[in-house]
Amino acid sequence: MAVISKIAGVAVASISKVVNLAKAGLEWVGGVYFTAPPPPKVVAVSHDSSPYVSAYPWSAGFGTKYSNPGTSIGTAAVGASFSPSGNDIAFKTSGSPYVSAYPWSAGFGTKYSDPATLPGASGSVSFSPSGNDIATAHTTSPYVSAYPWSAGFGTKYSNPGTLPTGYGDDVTFSPSGNDIAIAHTTSPRISVYPWSAGFGTKYSNPATLPANDGKSVAFSPSGNDIAVGYQTSTPRVSVYPWSAGFGTKYSNPGTVPASSVNGVEFSPSGNDIATAHASSPYVSAYPWSAGFGTKYSNPGTLPAGNGTNPSFSPAGDALLIAHVTSPYVSAYPWSAGFGTKYSNPGTLPTGIGRKAAFQP
Repeated sequence: MAVISKIAGVAVASISKVVNLAKAGLEWVGGVYFTAPPPPKVVAVSHDSSPYVSAYPWSAGFGTKYSNPGTSIGTAAVGASFSPSGNDIAFKTSGSPYVSAYPWSAGFGTKYSDPATLPGASGSVSFSPSGNDIATAHTTSPYVSAYPWSAGFGTKYSNPGTLPTGYGDDVTFSPSGNDIAIAHTTSPRISVYPWSAGFGTKYSNPATLPANDGKSVAFSPSGNDIAVGYQTSTPRVSVYPWSAGFGTKYSNPGTVPASSVNGVEFSPSGNDIATAHASSPYVSAYPWSAGFGTKYSNPGTLPAGNGTNPSFSPAGDALLIAHVTSPYVSAYPWSAGFGTKYSNPGTLPTGIGRKAAFQP
């Protein structure tokens, strides 16, 4: 009986150990503990042609494309954003319902219901850092729409008291979640508001305005800087200190981007800033330390066409560029400069790449 009891005790202890190891993400093989490999991150690319979105596992390169969503977006997808948890993904589209969102768990879940009050067309979409809100920029007044988010869209927040003055092209929240910024057409081309479950009173415009229509906006990871990319006019990207308002514009980069900046993003460390733009080399990247450093060398293999959006991986070790020409997305290792381009996805996006987004 004592032997049986001892065996039972060992069995219970072993089961308990296995459960604890599973919780800890460890594997017990032959009496040796191994750290279980983390699941691959995901890259989503929004594009112009059906199925309008392509998603891939990412592990130092593109894996095999995930199945398309069960309910199609149905129209060109121009923006893409994962929630901070990585459990949801939203797309901005050129046609009704203008924003579509899905649960994500190693593939697309059943599409969430559309918002009761639809936004306008095109633009972009962004989750707040808490994941409790979602905002879209769009082409028609009020040019920005925001909703509570809890596994679905809540009732649309009231419009800002002072609207952006034109077509909203990009929207983003500050890292603290205390501010929301919209890049838009027509002066002042950038509008920023305090955010606390709704829009506060618009901050004063920067003393030196962006020189043309705003196409993209990004806060640095510290929240201490804000960058605006814009059309045509030199320097095509302007960066300002940010502390509940715009500081004095930083000096222009020594080598300005070659043409209209369609997208701008800081690296997760905040030590670099990348722009995607309309003419060769289609991407320009710089060291960043409260100002632009000397432009990094161009990638050895350039993106194939007009760059629409840059996206750093969460670890900062890769940089994606969405672009208008096949293969529609290009990916590079990143370490204070471009490495050798990764192989293209086995199944390419089917049309113009509008936005590439990494899962957090």
